[in-house]
Amino acid sequence: MTERSEGIKKHAPVVTPPDEGGLTTVVPLAPPRRLVDVTVDGEPVRVPEGSAILAACSGTPTLCYGDTLTPKNACRVCVVEVTGSRTLVPACSRRVEPGMEITTDSERVRHSRRLVLELLGSSTDLSTTPGSAEWSEEYGARPERFGPPGEPSTDRDARHPGAHEATDGATAATVAQPAKVDNDLYVRDYGKCILCYKCVDACGEQWQNTFAIGVAGRGFDARISTEHAAPLPDSACVYCGNCIEVCPTGALSFKSEYDMRAAGTWDESRQTETTTICTYCGVGCNVTLHVQDNEIVKVGSPHDNPVTHGNLCVKGRFGFQHVQNRG
Repeated sequence: MTERSEGIKKHAPVVTPPDEGGLTTVVPLAPPRRLVDVTVDGEPVRVPEGSAILAACSGTPTLCYGDTLTPKNACRVCVVEVTGSRTLVPACSRRVEPGMEITTDSERVRHSRRLVLELLGSSTDLSTTPGSAEWSEEYGARPERFGPPGEPSTDRDARHPGAHEATDGATAATVAQPAKVDNDLYVRDYGKCILCYKCVDACGEQWQNTFAIGVAGRGFDARISTEHAAPLPDSACVYCGNCIEVCPTGALSFKSEYDMRAAGTWDESRQTETTTICTYCGVGCNVTLHVQDNEIVKVGSPHDNPVTHGNLCVKGRFGFQHVQNRG
C-alpha cells in the first residue's frame, strides 16, 4: 500500500540539529491525523484524513491549484471520476473519504481535460505555462479546431459588461492584448491569464490583505484589473510580488524575465537556485535566488518555509540589484 503526504506543507515539523548527546528533536506544528484508505485507479492508497483527492493522485494535471492557497476550482483540469458521484469532481478541493474509489484516466475524464485544454489554448497564450504543451499532447487537445484566434484587443479594461461584439463565427475569441508595462519591477501580460484567481487571493484576504487587484467584467470579458483600471503605481499595490509567486502561466512576471524573454536570452536550463535568508530585517524570510550567467534574474521563496510560506515583501522580492551593481 502506498502512503502519500498531503500537498500543502504549511504544517511540516520543525527538526532541530542534534544536541550534545546526539539527540534530534522533532516538533510537530500540527497534531497528527489518522490515515484514510482510498482506491485510485484500482490501487489502494493511504492519505491523511482531510486531504484533497489531489494528494492521492500523483501526476494529475492542474493549473489553478496553489499549495499555499485555498482551492478555487477554476481551471477544472484536475477533474477525476468518483464512484457514486453524478459529475466529475475537482481533485484539488474535494476531500477524500474512507473507501472512496477514484478514477483519474477514464475516457470521461480524458474528454473533459481535452476540452478544457482546447478552450484555454484557443483563447489564451499558454506558451509559458509549465506542462500545458505536454498535457495537450497527452490528451490530444486541438485548440485550432475552434478556428484561428481573433484580433487582439487594444485594452480589455475599456470593455463594459453587456457590450459584446457579434462574432463572425470563423475565429476563436481571444484574450490577447498588449502587455502592461507600467513599472520597473513586474509586468502584467494578461494575454496569458486563465483567470485562476490565485493572484487575487494572494493579494487579498489569504495573504497580503492589500486588495490591489480583483476581477472586473463578466463572462468572457472577465479579467484581472486594478480599481478603475489604474496603472500599478497609482493603485494600492505594495509590490510584494506574491501574485507573481503564485501565477501558473507567466501572466505576471519579473520585468527582468520579461525583458530577457523578449530578447531571447531567458534560459531556465542555465539557471541555478540558491536559497538563503533575506538580510533586510530580522524576520528571517527565506529567499530563493534564480541566477543565470552570474546575474540574479528573479527571486522566489520556498512554499514550505514556516516563516514565509512563499511570500515576501518588496525588499525581499525585488531588492536584489545592489548585489550585482558593479558600477
